[in-house]
Amino acid sequence: MTLSAKHIATGRNNPNIGTQMVLETNTMRVWHMRLAPGETMPAHRHYHPYFWSVVTDGCAIAEYDDGRTTPISYQAGDTQYFSDLSAENGFVHNLINTGKTELIFVTVEFLTKEA
Repeated sequence: MTLSAKHIATGRNNPNIGTQMVLETNTMRVWHMRLAPGETMPAHRHYHPYFWSVVTDGCAIAEYDDGRTTPISYQAGDTQYFSDLSAENGFVHNLINTGKTELIFVTVEFLTKEA
């Protein structure tokens, strides 16, 4: 599985990095993402520094615009920070829940370099 050219093009114009934005200020956005088993988070673009924390255990496959496909196992509390993203080095990906339980993430996207 890889992202098609159509999904990459659509993803480049999709700034929704979660399923629900729960807070937005001048400097950040807080997102929740909930994916049922078998559900796919559509391709979307990351171009601001951000971090995510997963709330539930589970597994998924991420498909990237550079052709990579990465299987991932999550444990509740896992967190990853992407400190150096910008419009020049952002990326597009989707996320497919391949597990048997709902995946739940909280993601904070920083809109300014100072954050």
